[in-house]
Amino acid sequence: MQQKYIVIGLMSGTSLDGLDIACCEFIKTGDSVTGYNIINTETKTYPDYLKKRLEQAINFSKDELERLDTDLGNWMGEATAAFLSTHHLKPELIASHGHTVFHKPAQKLTMQIGNGIIIYKITGLPVVYDFRTLDIELGGQGAPLVPVGDQMLFKDYEFCLNLGGIANVSFSENGVRKAFDICACNIVFNHLASQKGKTYDENGYIAASGKPVLLFEEALAAIDYYKMPYPKSIGREWVDEEVLHLLSAYKEPTENLMHTYALHVADVIANVFNSIAKNVFACKRCRVLVTGGGAYNKHLIDETQKRCFENIELVVPDKSLVDYKEALIFGLMGLLRVHNQVNCLKSVTGAQRDTSSGRIAGSVVLSL
Repeated sequence: MQQKYIVIGLMSGTSLDGLDIACCEFIKTGDSVTGYNIINTETKTYPDYLKKRLEQAINFSKDELERLDTDLGNWMGEATAAFLSTHHLKPELIASHGHTVFHKPAQKLTMQIGNGIIIYKITGLPVVYDFRTLDIELGGQGAPLVPVGDQMLFKDYEFCLNLGGIANVSFSENGVRKAFDICACNIVFNHLASQKGKTYDENGYIAASGKPVLLFEEALAAIDYYKMPYPKSIGREWVDEEVLHLLSAYKEPTENLMHTYALHVADVIANVFNSIAKNVFACKRCRVLVTGGGAYNKHLIDETQKRCFENIELVVPDKSLVDYKEALIFGLMGLLRVHNQVNCLKSVTGAQRDTSSGRIAGSVVLSL
């Protein structure tokens, strides 16, 4: 028996581009989600007063974080309510990733703010939120979370690559889904672009105009994280400590630092693909679904493709999927949660078991 559900997915990434809102239809056949349609989307830009606080949140006190959690929840609830009204939508459920302040799985600490209970109160719709905590309590990384959606919705691709604030990848190895964070991505590019008075490096033009800084390149390549086995994940605080701190030591033109970092990201990503393609997929043709803001960075995509084996093809899909794939998948994760189905994979996070993760605010009435 086939059933259809309309769900809102909310996603706020580490690069602070704004709140991605995606209204999606999911087609469920038996216990499996067999298809989807993206109905409406919108990205709500953060007002300056919120964006500045989100940028500084990692240094906030407990009281300041609680206030920000409330304020962000109110803003997200109002933004979602306005989206629903504008597009005349009547979804059954909202699933919100929230905004990550810090993520330290080794210390069993993670925090995503944007209070789900407040979003529920404003919209009147049940909200699934806090998807990471249970997995971390069970010894997992609590990240990446989207591979369950990659496995269900994008089986035609050998790899799914997200080029967001942090670049991450998922793939199937002997029928088991694997995934991990590869490196810092748009967080660093946007930080450097701001030195040129830009919010981001459009098409990678700034990076393409620069020259490599050899010592910076060598220092980046020596970062210990790249040698660690997966599952593994990184957060904003890791980027600050390992990459931005390193970056501050080099008094070079911005375009040269941007160029060097783009080549570094291309090297690291291509090395991941080449190694896995060789060891897991043998000589098979490998297609890589590329989404996230970095998919528009032509310079980065071209440099990565150059470094990949000939049987590896980077595929950038249509704009709606590039921009809203993560919001789409969090919508799916919310749907799985209210059906008590697995939405967080131990094979990806390293947890003791698969879980149906996420807190639920409000009463959910769905046909099971």
